[in-house]
Amino acid sequence: MTLPKNHPRYKSLMAREKLVNASDMVAKQGLIAHGRGEAFDYLLGEQTCLPALSAIKAAASALIEAKNPVISVNGNVVALAAREVVRLAEVSGAKVEVNLFHRTPERVAGLIKMMKKGGIDALGENADDSIPGLSSERAKCCSDGIGGADVVLVPLEDGDRCQALVDMGKKVITIDLNPLSRTAQTAHITIVDELTRCLPLLSDFVEEKKGIDSFDNKECLRDVLNYMAERISS
Repeated sequence: MTLPKNHPRYKSLMAREKLVNASDMVAKQGLIAHGRGEAFDYLLGEQTCLPALSAIKAAASALIEAKNPVISVNGNVVALAAREVVRLAEVSGAKVEVNLFHRTPERVAGLIKMMKKGGIDALGENADDSIPGLSSERAKCCSDGIGGADVVLVPLEDGDRCQALVDMGKKVITIDLNPLSRTAQTAHITIVDELTRCLPLLSDFVEEKKGIDSFDNKECLRDVLNYMAERISS
């Protein structure tokens, strides 16, 4: 499908096209989750708000200070932002690991292949470790990846694994357009922003060593909700 670049919904429609084109690798449930995120992005005015910018800077600080950072990716993340993930991994020194709720060997291998085309060798195929407290396939992880990480970035995450990673003592950063989700409420740092919009900013801040030391996630989430409410009321 050819989309005119002057279409008012161009970026949103292109994101949908990427997910459709990667439908063999993206779980159908992930398509539903993407649509839900779009609804929250409308409330943000499809722009990075100031509270999100603070969270991005806090995330940059966490990645800069991390000894073994890992970026966890699922089908949606790879389909939408493989190149952006690769750049962030390069500037932060983070490893990338494929972790899936609807896990099959074929999907894991396919997503690793897509990341390889983007320029990085992702972990995930030989999952030799497990996240305590999870009964789903998301418990499977790599000991030299998520299992041994001190900081984990989990974009477009589900809440139970986010909580499990926190319980393991790992510092968890998430990217979630829904400030009310379990993941957003559980993570140490929640970036309420669209994935492909905030990842380049995060990479820039990491590369330039620009972060912030003081950050309160609960306060940031309240600020985001107030921002949404003000936009609706006005």
